[in-house]
Amino acid sequence: MELREEMASLAPELPTTESGKDSIEYLSRGKLIQRRFWRHRLARLGLPVLLLLYLMAILADFIAPYPADQRLKGFKDAPPSTVHFGVGENRFQPYVYARKRSFHPKTFREVYTEEEDQKFPIHFFVRGEPYEILGLFKLDLHLFGVDEKANVTLFGTDSVSRDLFSRTVIAARVSLFVGLGGVAISFVLGCLIGGISGYLGGIIDEITQRIIDLLIAIPTLPLWMVLSAAIPREWPVAHTYFAITIVLSIVGWTGLARVVRGKLLSLRDLDFVVASRLAGGSDLYIITRHLLPNFASHLIVTLTLAIPGMILGETALSFIGIGMQEPGVSWGVLLQDTMNFGALVHQPWKLIPGVFIIVTILMFNFVGDGLRDAADPYSL
Repeated sequence: MELREEMASLAPELPTTESGKDSIEYLSRGKLIQRRFWRHRLARLGLPVLLLLYLMAILADFIAPYPADQRLKGFKDAPPSTVHFGVGENRFQPYVYARKRSFHPKTFREVYTEEEDQKFPIHFFVRGEPYEILGLFKLDLHLFGVDEKANVTLFGTDSVSRDLFSRTVIAARVSLFVGLGGVAISFVLGCLIGGISGYLGGIIDEITQRIIDLLIAIPTLPLWMVLSAAIPREWPVAHTYFAITIVLSIVGWTGLARVVRGKLLSLRDLDFVVASRLAGGSDLYIITRHLLPNFASHLIVTLTLAIPGMILGETALSFIGIGMQEPGVSWGVLLQDTMNFGALVHQPWKLIPGVFIIVTILMFNFVGDGLRDAADPYSL
């Protein structure tokens, strides 16, 4: 009796309701993963930032004040506009000054100076060039803009006088969604091929693993370069985008296939798999409905961490000139201007697209770390 009372005193007290009865909260695995994920501070930062970036990509034409190919006459390699704030007409009004281009007497480089006697307010929700959102809605409303006599270049301009802010925002559509497209294709290939290899085994497993060994042995970047060089230069932008997505996913499935194979080798002889087989379930049905869901959390984490690799792959191909081509625009295409070290020293604002790449990769890694910790069954 004394031992029982002592053990009861050591047991943790359960929360009680107003009626005095013990209250126990039962959570599904999904709810537990969700709670663990939101306890990860970096993941809580990364997910909203990624959502904002993808929203920016979808609404790129609305956010960008100029089309990606519009040239601002007389503003070659112009620095970012300085936005001033002042009170006018009883409201808080941002504005920019008109800028005048001149040449430095010694270096003969363009110098832009503000003319403070010409002030141009920045208006919000202005009419401009027409565009389509998701190919469904035709609009001509832009987030902000100035009068036609002036211009506002928040990130400066490039070597052919195009607004870098507009091009960076519009380029996000290619750079962000090429990662989703490439990972989606490689995810399906990895799960399907790895699942068949691990579940069937035998000669099929041997042949599949040797093919994977061959693909892994080939350096990734040179392989991407060879495959991208085969894309015809005269193809339209949409076809080139789709071809690059295929190229990035060709070798992206091998690592996932290895993981899926190993998991299925350890699960295929368990009782529930044998029972499903005896009940008449097909091999594909057993793989997709019984085996893969058993480690779905691991697949989700792998999927999240694979997207940054696809984004960097597209950036690398476009940067060296064998990925997206003009008039297509991506963050890798925009970084081509930074190859010239002299131009980079005098126009450092051309590195801004690289900042977007770094932030995107970091946020994906934060979210992936949060999912990995949340899906770990041994985590507290």
